[in-house]
Amino acid sequence: MPKEEHAAHTISQRLRSLKRVPPELIPLGVVLAAALGAAGYSIVRSFYRDGTLRLTRRGKQE
Repeated sequence: MPKEEHAAHTISQRLRSLKRVPPELIPLGVVLAAALGAAGYSIVRSFYRDGTLRLTRRGKQE
């Protein structure tokens, strides 16, 4: 009976699998993570700082 490839991995097994990532992709991952972090920061900041942003519906409720 063949075992499934992703049956029950421990954290250490998942960390070891990161060694199979080509080194050329690591800078791309860093840039992508930084861009996602900046986008998240920007949207959360706009929710808190913008007083004209409507977060709930206004008017007649049906």
